[in-house]
Amino acid sequence: MKTGIVKSWNRQRGFGFIISDEDEYFVNINDVHITLKNNGLKEGQRVTFNIKSDMKGDRAVNVKAG
Repeated sequence: MKTGIVKSWNRQRGFGFIISDEDEYFVNINDVHITLKNNGLKEGQRVTFNIKSDMKGDRAVNVKAG
């Protein structure tokens, strides 16, 4: 698991970006743990996450408060 900080979060559109020591990762609301989905993510919030690679590149998945 990686750790990072929420760089930005668009509540209306359900996506944002997480920054870690290594890189910046896209995150979609569908990849946020159920405990955070109700309130969404907040800028500056510390999180833990896994990385999934697909045709669009790397993205954060299984995002949890951390």
